[in-house]
Amino acid sequence: MKPKTPLSVISIGNRAKTSKSRKGLVSKSSENTPKSGFQAVLGPSFFDRRADSVARDLLGCWLIVQRTNKHKEKHRIFETEAYLGPQDLACHGRVGPTLRNRTMFGPAGCWYVYLCYGMHWMLNVVTGREGLPAAVLLRGVGETEGPGRLTKMLGVTRKYDGKQLTPISGLWIEQGDGVPRRQIQRTPRIGVSYAKHWADKPLRYLVNPDIFDSRTVIRTVL
Repeated sequence: MKPKTPLSVISIGNRAKTSKSRKGLVSKSSENTPKSGFQAVLGPSFFDRRADSVARDLLGCWLIVQRTNKHKEKHRIFETEAYLGPQDLACHGRVGPTLRNRTMFGPAGCWYVYLCYGMHWMLNVVTGREGLPAAVLLRGVGETEGPGRLTKMLGVTRKYDGKQLTPISGLWIEQGDGVPRRQIQRTPRIGVSYAKHWADKPLRYLVNPDIFDSRTVIRTVL
């Protein structure tokens, strides 16, 4: 029998807490899955829904980046923002298709990556039916808070724009432990004061990342 390739696994973050606040976080299916293991890839059907529902349900899921053939990282998602479509005055799609935002009008389950202020790449996933410019912005994963710092940490650039969230692309999302709604905070989105009454909509979703067993897991094939 051929020996298994050894793995080096580093888990970063908090260890499990035995407290009431953790009740209901781990589903029956995930109880049988190693905490450092990889789970089901979220496909187009998960993202083919309202952006606010997707933004909420992404909390606790894993953002996976394949650095090299021998190096893979998973980062827990703990903060998102929803952009609902052309009626949302904070959404890029409100002006119709452009070279910058045309990915938003495509099918659900693709990455939408754009440059903000000429400095920071923003990582979004397209949601809803094709032709509806809606998306979810990832704002906090693993040990990193802030969408610009997030993409810098992951090495994300516009090369991912329009690619599907699959292992082939090298950047995808897998299911994680469910987060009870009582632990989810909702606030107005950040940096959208220009959006009139839409600026006050509670479309930013976040959870205290300290509730998770681990926030980042790094796997390297030795």
